[in-house]
Amino acid sequence: MSSPPPAVLVSNGAVSPLAPSSAASFLESIPGAYTTARGLLWWPRHLLRLTDSARLLAHSHPHLLGLPQPRHINLSIPSLVNPSVRIAVAEMRSRMPVTDKDDLAITALVRGGASGDGLDVVVHAGAYTPPVFGEAGARVAVAGKGRDAAAAKYAPWARMRKSMEKMRPPGVTELLLTNDGDHILEGSVTNFFVVCLKDEHQRDEPFSVQTLSQKFEVQTAPISDGVLPGIIREIVIEVCHDIGIPVREVSPSWSKRDSWQEAFVTSSLRLIQHVESIQVPVLWEDIQSKTWSDISWTVKQFHGAGVITTQIKREILKRARTEEWDIYNLS
Repeated sequence: MSSPPPAVLVSNGAVSPLAPSSAASFLESIPGAYTTARGLLWWPRHLLRLTDSARLLAHSHPHLLGLPQPRHINLSIPSLVNPSVRIAVAEMRSRMPVTDKDDLAITALVRGGASGDGLDVVVHAGAYTPPVFGEAGARVAVAGKGRDAAAAKYAPWARMRKSMEKMRPPGVTELLLTNDGDHILEGSVTNFFVVCLKDEHQRDEPFSVQTLSQKFEVQTAPISDGVLPGIIREIVIEVCHDIGIPVREVSPSWSKRDSWQEAFVTSSLRLIQHVESIQVPVLWEDIQSKTWSDISWTVKQFHGAGVITTQIKREILKRARTEEWDIYNLS
């Protein structure tokens, strides 16, 4: 029997003698704000979001951060987190040979500290092998309502989202969230995008690559609707603006699915993954009391990674080559 891949757990700068094989194992058991990165890609953005998450939770949802009551956080999150990240990465590199196909998944969490006014830092680092783009798409299904404090990324969600598992049809790899059964917000661990025909072009006619930007637009739910400000979500929007692909921050409407030509999900680990199929309950109310096998579904199929999804993916990978941070430059 092969041994599990190596993993490291660092708590307040000290390497733990035992580490769970996956970050999900410890996220389910403790409160806190966290971020997960692929290596140290776009690490400053992760630290900024981690800081925003911790401050939001401390002010409005302190129990999710492990605090007994609301409080202001004036500490520098990067100066707290980076030393433990540096130790975790160095320890992982000493245990695992580096290959072109392997990477690290780094999860950094901050929570209310035992000392009272301070914060504890926990960092998990584990092996991660990125999927090959285009080989396997995501199969997604609408299964639950939007998150509370959606603008923050918090560990208790790893446990809370398990209540949706009864609505996961076989083979589905990601569950989507909506508050009305029509407007899709995000995935349980991803942001969700569609590429759709603009209203004025919703008719059958041939098109060429040169006319894509005139006929199509990318849609994803706005932060104000209650979604996580994902790191790759932000980068997708920047990429679209930079290369001339129209993008609109509006929650994709299932009732307009006939105009959807492509769909994809994003996360800091997988970056971008095309969607093969999406299914939604015929009756939205059914998700509250039934399981996946008790209800009827409407399914929309897509055919591989589309032209626009592939174009965005190519640009993200190009930028990623210059966005990997060196652990020795972490202050």
